[in-house]
Amino acid sequence: MSSSSVVPATRPPIRDALVTAAFRLFLERGYEQTTVDDIVALAGVGRRSFFRYFPSKEDVVFPDHEGCLADMTAFLAAGGPEHEPVRRVCDAARLVLRMYTENPAFSVQRYRLTRRVPGLRAYELSVVWRYERALAEYLRGRFAGRPDGTLRADVIAAAVVAAHNNALRSWLRSDGEGDAGAAVDHALGYVQRTYARPADAPAAPVWTGPPGTGGERADDVVVLVCRRDAPLWRMVRELETVLDRP
Repeated sequence: MSSSSVVPATRPPIRDALVTAAFRLFLERGYEQTTVDDIVALAGVGRRSFFRYFPSKEDVVFPDHEGCLADMTAFLAAGGPEHEPVRRVCDAARLVLRMYTENPAFSVQRYRLTRRVPGLRAYELSVVWRYERALAEYLRGRFAGRPDGTLRADVIAAAVVAAHNNALRSWLRSDGEGDAGAAVDHALGYVQRTYARPADAPAAPVWTGPPGTGGERADDVVVLVCRRDAPLWRMVRELETVLDRP
């Protein structure tokens, strides 16, 4: 075969090459014993290339979280008043699960590494906090004007993260065996049953008189008065505010 017919091997993208080299060295030498210079030498690139993609050595351990956080933020921003807010943040959390399950071997490998290195564990917690803040900010906007709206938003965001991570870490501890999606769905279902208002839930009864008057309870009726040209999202928000009043 002539040299002109030889097709050169496809070189992996620099970012992926750096991640691959880093984890190979972390496993062989240990995280603390591996330097950025070691990583770029194995990847066959310069230091400038490393810092173009990763601000620090810690960031190369979590190469996909920035993109996932951006996807989550965009998903939440695209939600409208027709989306039940608790279900929306649960669906947003599933984007994080998808990121982990796209490469189970890498996810399990990273989980083991972060368990051994306290600095990486602290870094991971800071990443989790950013996800939680994104969920809470969305919910604060949806619950604005309601009694304890901010408190409710923060509590639900924390519950979503706790439920998601409980199922995710169980899956990672099992070396990626089993159905991670089913486990996370079960955990997030608990959050939705606890905090979400079912779409088909009957209206709460209202007290209308003392016992014996024949009017102890009656179906709650809400009359919403608004301008004809009022946008639908504003009418829905006003209705949700009324329904949330005790």
